Amino acid sequence: MACSAAVAATAWSCNAVKHVPENQYLLDDVTISVNDSTGQVHSSELVNYLRQSPNHKVLGFAKLQLATYNLSGADTTKWYNRWVRRLGQPPVIYSPELTASSARQLRMALVNRGFMDATVEVDTIADSAKQKMRVAYSIEAGEPRYISSIAYEIPDTAIRKLVLADSLLFTLKPGDLFDRNSLDAERGLISNRLRNRGYFAFSKEYITFYADTAENSQEVMLTMNIRPPRGIAAAMPGADSTLIHPTYRIRSVYFITDAPSSKAYQDTVQYKGVNVVYGPDRYIKPKVLEEKCFIHPGDIYRAAATDRTYESLSQLGILRTINIEMKPAGRADGQEWLDAYILLSRNKKQGITLELEGTNSEGDLGFGVGLTYTHRNLGKRSELFNAKFRMNYESLSGNLSGLINDRYTEYASEIGITFPKFQFPFLSRSFKQRVKAVTELAVSFNYQERPEYTRIIAGAAWKYKWTARSNRERRTFDLVDINYVYLPESTIDFINQIAPSNPLLRYSYEDHFIMRSGYTFYRTNKRIASATDRNVFAQPFVYSFRAAGEIAGNALYALSKISGQRRDDGVYKLFGIQYSQYAKAEVDYSIARALADRHTLAFRVGFGIGIPYGNSRVLPFEKRFYAGGANGVRGWGVRTLGPGRYDARNNVTDFINQCGDISLIFSAEYRMKLFWVFEGAIFADAGNIWTIHNYENQPGGMFKFKQFWKQIAASYGAGIRLDFSYFLLRFDLGMKAHNPAMNQERWPIIHPRWGRDATFHFSVGYPF
Repeated sequence: MACSAAVAATAWSCNAVKHVPENQYLLDDVTISVNDSTGQVHSSELVNYLRQSPNHKVLGFAKLQLATYNLSGADTTKWYNRWVRRLGQPPVIYSPELTASSARQLRMALVNRGFMDATVEVDTIADSAKQKMRVAYSIEAGEPRYISSIAYEIPDTAIRKLVLADSLLFTLKPGDLFDRNSLDAERGLISNRLRNRGYFAFSKEYITFYADTAENSQEVMLTMNIRPPRGIAAAMPGADSTLIHPTYRIRSVYFITDAPSSKAYQDTVQYKGVNVVYGPDRYIKPKVLEEKCFIHPGDIYRAAATDRTYESLSQLGILRTINIEMKPAGRADGQEWLDAYILLSRNKKQGITLELEGTNSEGDLGFGVGLTYTHRNLGKRSELFNAKFRMNYESLSGNLSGLINDRYTEYASEIGITFPKFQFPFLSRSFKQRVKAVTELAVSFNYQERPEYTRIIAGAAWKYKWTARSNRERRTFDLVDINYVYLPESTIDFINQIAPSNPLLRYSYEDHFIMRSGYTFYRTNKRIASATDRNVFAQPFVYSFRAAGEIAGNALYALSKISGQRRDDGVYKLFGIQYSQYAKAEVDYSIARALADRHTLAFRVGFGIGIPYGNSRVLPFEKRFYAGGANGVRGWGVRTLGPGRYDARNNVTDFINQCGDISLIFSAEYRMKLFWVFEGAIFADAGNIWTIHNYENQPGGMFKFKQFWKQIAASYGAGIRLDFSYFLLRFDLGMKAHNPAMNQERWPIIHPRWGRDATFHFSVGYPF
């Protein structure tokens, strides 16, 4: 689709000036060339300083958005013309004024980076016949100025002592470029450090720099000055420093629980030094608010304490908005004081969601009912209670002899509670405050009736979660996670019939028990505050990193050893059921670099390994890795690739066998804005999975260091995405390039066949 759109855009290019007025020009092309002997200035960094850029180009040449706009007629009263224009982009009309302004902005950008002698020349090339204009900016950077020395003039002795004590943290040092952006960053860092030492009224505007340059010299002698507050003489030798920039302490802390409400406040409760002002509804206990508050009466003002309070209060699901205001409370006993007002508004306390669905499988009718109940303020402590219930039923027709059930039935339930703090016995309150985690407890139960068997799956979990205020860092610690599978009833010899010699398939249906602990870390710099920020094109550089690890069965194995338990069929069992023992680790890193003109290049690398040991020969099926699919090697469908050279074409249970203990994936993707909500992409993926041991039912799947690189599958393809701001729909078409499977075409890229090599994927969100 992207290719056909580009061809259409090329065909329309002859009409590119359809909506350009007479005696004016379409801005067809803009180039920036830089002559910089230092190699520190690149043209790609300067594009954002242009006040006028040509219409967006797809794949570097096709102005698809302009072509779409030009499909409209001149009569804007017609809905079709207005609709097409909204999809496209109007022609950019060349403006001499904006061109001159761009030249000034380019020069100022270089001056701010220390290139004081930079010059910018503009060359315009008009094509009157085609009504198009090309603009070229030629930049001579010249020699930059360097900082030779830094002096400090700080009349406030207390601030001088604090600033110079942190000199090792300074980012500005002699030998650096005389970059005004670096100077401003240094002002911000010093201001933040002082605001964490009691200087509530201090801002970076009090910090100024003076530059002294010698004639015919590129060296700059820099002097940093911290001015006194407005209205106080700049030089006060011998004066008390607190009269220049005073420090502040907290006098009182007030929680206003119904801040936006116009109703009169009805009650004030004092608890451990804080004042809680209630409206008509005392919906949260003072103890909960006090535990989440890091602003304490008598403490010196610290901006970090305010940030920690914001972060902690955001864990309370009953709160909808949080706003903290500091108001000066006057001077007493030689000290400036502040009152902290923490303004809160309440969220909905309870909610119920009902889901209904109907099914028809070859004439067999069925239905499903789901009910979810949420309570965000259990016990007025903002403890989140969730209860989920679901029932599915489907009738069966035909010959049911020899089966134990005449229907498909499933009953599922999950009950969980989230405590907005770290919960564990015998720990101090101060420790729980420092940890800043929420605690989740959950139990689940699933009862399944199938024609061949009845199965029960039960689980329980105790975990801790940490989430940064910006949501750019998340951590999860699974203290204990228990999963239990039990088949109380099945047809005669059911297991042996479906899997006479396949340990993986047998394990999926046999009784088994997993007790695991794990840790997951995720970090990104991606902004998600708004729809615009969510778009990957809105940031020049986006990365995400995820690492996870888990272990299972070690405690049970140690208990079995210590207690002298006898092995049954070569393994230890708990209540007659074998428990799993393994270790597993995963790491995944992706990076997206925005290029000029709404183009992005993204890369991803991922690796995972799981090792069964002790009481297990095979990893549990649900813990094994799989390859292919919309987020894997996209030339293959999900669970149709690997492990290694394994060929599953003639195996009816190939989805069971196509899993492994080692995973490796590489991906590269070039993304481009097309028009309206449409984005295009071309991509290449490589990777596979392997097994740790040589399993009989997975021939060719074992990892061997000298051979694994030959078994890396590769694919390529193109995709269309629809970005609706709050979610993104993705349509990708992958083609096999290298297929490591035995008895199959090794290099399908040389002899491609659509039915054999093409795989279509539909998904939500970017693949990485």
